[in-house]
Amino acid sequence: MMASAAMFMVGTLAGVSDLINGFPVYGGQAVRYAIGTLVLLAIARLLGQRFVRLTPRETVLLVLLTLTGLVLFNVAVIESTKHAGPALAGTVLGTVPLVLALVGGRRPAPHVLVGASVVVAGATVATGLGTGNLPGLLWSLVALACEVSFSLLALPLLPKLGAVRVSAYTTALAVPLFLTLGLVSDGAAMLRTPTVAEGLGFAYLSIVVTVLAFFLWYTVLPRLGPARAGLFAGMIPVGAIATGAVLGLATPTPADLAGAGLVITGIVIGLYGRRPRPAPAEEPAVVHRQPVG
Repeated sequence: MMASAAMFMVGTLAGVSDLINGFPVYGGQAVRYAIGTLVLLAIARLLGQRFVRLTPRETVLLVLLTLTGLVLFNVAVIESTKHAGPALAGTVLGTVPLVLALVGGRRPAPHVLVGASVVVAGATVATGLGTGNLPGLLWSLVALACEVSFSLLALPLLPKLGAVRVSAYTTALAVPLFLTLGLVSDGAAMLRTPTVAEGLGFAYLSIVVTVLAFFLWYTVLPRLGPARAGLFAGMIPVGAIATGAVLGLATPTPADLAGAGLVITGIVIGLYGRRPRPAPAEEPAVVHRQPVG
């Protein structure tokens, strides 16, 4: 399923980022989104999707989506990890399904809330609460708000622009913002020639995590709605666990596997917990004919 694959890919970001942890952070993000923009614009051209003139309201939504869902989200995760390590941020982000179920616009069905709660529990078990602190918690809450806005702010734009253009426009806007942050943080040292491992890491983050995951998520989001789609955010820690095992960074523990199992169970409950009963077939009306003559 597209939503599951998209969030799994996002979860692989943590493990693959280990390949580029020696590269200046904000310059690296600028490179990642610049490559993603070029690929997305090429795809839009191949699909015959031309530039669409935006209304002032749509422009504001697009800028807010970029600032929160891309730029501030990455800054918040980086800062939270500096203060408290990745466990706290992962645990707080594990509540995304429940938050989207509550603020998604319509009153969520009971089975969706139950499924979201199970997903949150699974993400918490898989990530581990760790040893957090107040700055780490505050940055993690900022990241949570930004991750929710990544979906909610995109919903009004998708009917007009489509998944490819929303992804391309936001990644393009993110590049100068990250370059500015890089100049402030690292000056001229924000960019350098990457090593082979760093180049492979940037290629993966640009093509898979940015282009493919963004496209899949924004394609399926309007179909499922934020409440049901949010259930799949629980796949983020599952993707992180799998990537760590594949790259040899960490061996999954029983808690990791139990958490992954809970996440999958919660998704199933939220999607299929209550199927509507088919309406009883109506009996054909009996027509009483008056005798002729």
